[in-house]
Amino acid sequence: MPSQNFLNVYKGPNSVRDYFDPESTPPLPLVEIPDKLNPYRRDGVRIYAKMMTMHPANNVKSMPALNLLEKSVVPGKTNTIIEYSSGSTVISMSLISRVFHDIPDVRAFLSNKTSMAKLRLMQFFGLDITLFGGPSQPEPSDERGGIRAAERMAENNESIINPNQYENDANWKSHVRWTGPQILMQLPEINLICSGMGTSGTMTGLGMFFKEARPSVFRLGVCTAAGDRVPGPRSFALLAPVEFPWKSAVDHIEEVGSHDSFSLSLDLCREGIVCGPSSGFNLTGLFQFIEKQKAAGTLRDLAGEDGEIHCVFLCCDLPYQYINEYFDKLSPEHFPSIKNEALTKVDLYRYDEAWEKNAETALPLFLDVKRSPRDVVLSDPKLEMAYEKHLNGSIVVKDGAIIIDLRQPIDFDRFSLPGSVNLPFADPSKPSPFSAPTVLEALWLKLEDFFKTPGDYAHPLVQGKRILLLCYDGDSSRVATSVLRAKGYEADSLRGGFRALGELDIRQARGECVVSNSPGTKQGIAVTCEVQLATPS
Repeated sequence: MPSQNFLNVYKGPNSVRDYFDPESTPPLPLVEIPDKLNPYRRDGVRIYAKMMTMHPANNVKSMPALNLLEKSVVPGKTNTIIEYSSGSTVISMSLISRVFHDIPDVRAFLSNKTSMAKLRLMQFFGLDITLFGGPSQPEPSDERGGIRAAERMAENNESIINPNQYENDANWKSHVRWTGPQILMQLPEINLICSGMGTSGTMTGLGMFFKEARPSVFRLGVCTAAGDRVPGPRSFALLAPVEFPWKSAVDHIEEVGSHDSFSLSLDLCREGIVCGPSSGFNLTGLFQFIEKQKAAGTLRDLAGEDGEIHCVFLCCDLPYQYINEYFDKLSPEHFPSIKNEALTKVDLYRYDEAWEKNAETALPLFLDVKRSPRDVVLSDPKLEMAYEKHLNGSIVVKDGAIIIDLRQPIDFDRFSLPGSVNLPFADPSKPSPFSAPTVLEALWLKLEDFFKTPGDYAHPLVQGKRILLLCYDGDSSRVATSVLRAKGYEADSLRGGFRALGELDIRQARGECVVSNSPGTKQGIAVTCEVQLATPS
């Protein structure tokens, strides 16, 4: 049974099949949990996690899925596999059916109370999903439930099989075949084995294996507390109709609630044992049992020849599909707070460096020279009125374009690019929106509200236009560009805003026209046959 493939390399036409096959891979890891997570270490108790999550299918149900399909699929006849499953079993089947049997048509029947994250995960793996109302864990014999619906579908069509994890002995026998022998080989000194009970297949298989291979091993099953729910396992009452020989496979059953299960699995994850809530569920059950034995003075009865008590619990799946449930079950104190969390509801659209343009690139795209390029303009504070008039006549916004200036009116009136329109969203007294989250939040909400449904004033400004946005430093206009682009407008922003314009050396204008930017110059523009630069003071 042990694989000699110690390097864990898989080659050739059957590489993926070998990767999934427990008989051609090293045993799944068995990891002792850190002492900080083991409150009974000083009592001689050592606890190990059997990482079923490390199978390529990432869950404990991969073993039953392998065995069930090996025993059920009829080559050349079976075209469809259908199973009632809350997730792990049917996801494993979808992978194994393709890898081993070249059957892509796998269908999942499951409860309408399944989380959206799980449904999306099943869709991700290509499963055809049918939801059923009623109890989330129906009795296998209930004619109204999805388990019987899957059985009937297979009964009426020879090309469809329903492996039926709830009644097919190939489920629990997979753990006699693979999981139990792996654990015993890895930890010959084992004294206790612990697993949750849903279909009861895992605990039945492990219990039956150790009953024969090592009768001294104590077999602990774990069920959900009445009225509570943990993904995967069932309550003790729901085990009654299960036909597997689980009663002879367990020595004791603990009942566990959901809060402790989620909390303990969170602790395991943060210490490197990455696993889902049913893994915390199993460990909680083990803790409860050890505490009871300790209180009764019988804990030492479980010890082996070395004087220690070696316990194994199963880590069944990964936590990611249950993330929302962790936050539903556990209080906020279990999680670090998110700084600037308000930003999760604003600034929702993409940014692109291509939408930020330098002045040398942007201005010729948006401004046209109407007078002769030989018209030389020298800015002079004493000639401000004449200068402004001259600019307005010489330079205009190109057809189909608009320049929107986001600065405050007082600054816009002092100097602005010819033909620009003022929408005062930027405030020079406030820091950059990218360094002050509250500023970004307020700015984005104003922009979103203004451009969400442009009113009588805004609509003709932007509809069908190429838009250039300016502000003091380029940051507010960058946010505005993101908002407008998300709404389908062709918008760009001027990188660095008017501050960048003021820092340009406009004496190096091309062609025959030069404008001075010497001390005392309030504003200026340089033109040749195309617009070059316009700067404030």
